[in-house]
Amino acid sequence: MKKKTVRETVIRVKITEICEGVRLVQEHLPKSAKEFRKLGLVKDGIYKRIEFAIEDVFDICAILNADLELGIPGEDEDILIHLVDKGLLTPEMQEKIHAMRGFRNIVVHRYGAIDDALAFHLLQENTGDFFLFTAEIEKTLEKLRHP
Repeated sequence: MKKKTVRETVIRVKITEICEGVRLVQEHLPKSAKEFRKLGLVKDGIYKRIEFAIEDVFDICAILNADLELGIPGEDEDILIHLVDKGLLTPEMQEKIHAMRGFRNIVVHRYGAIDDALAFHLLQENTGDFFLFTAEIEKTLEKLRHP
């Protein structure tokens, strides 16, 4: 049986983008929701960086699903199910990714109506999930290199 290859370089570039973007968000996130509300363009940049990071998370999952031929997804959820079923993502990470997708949808589809206080709280509490995700993907890449 032919060993399946993964586009590891593409995944690593996306991991770097995620980490750099989330670090920028963390550096520019103020200490309070009140300050966050007043950030103007900086706040918009924070929202955009998180949106891009979430898109990179889904891109990485889609690349793994496609390259490892885990199944044809009907929707994003199928990709996550395939990755969990094969032990490439934990169920806990699947839930964190669900939350990321929900936040992304709010940012993308209801941009003008975002509750900045709620967004601030979510950013403050959950940006570390991106680093947990990248660590899990690093372990997956290692497993794939050395089965």
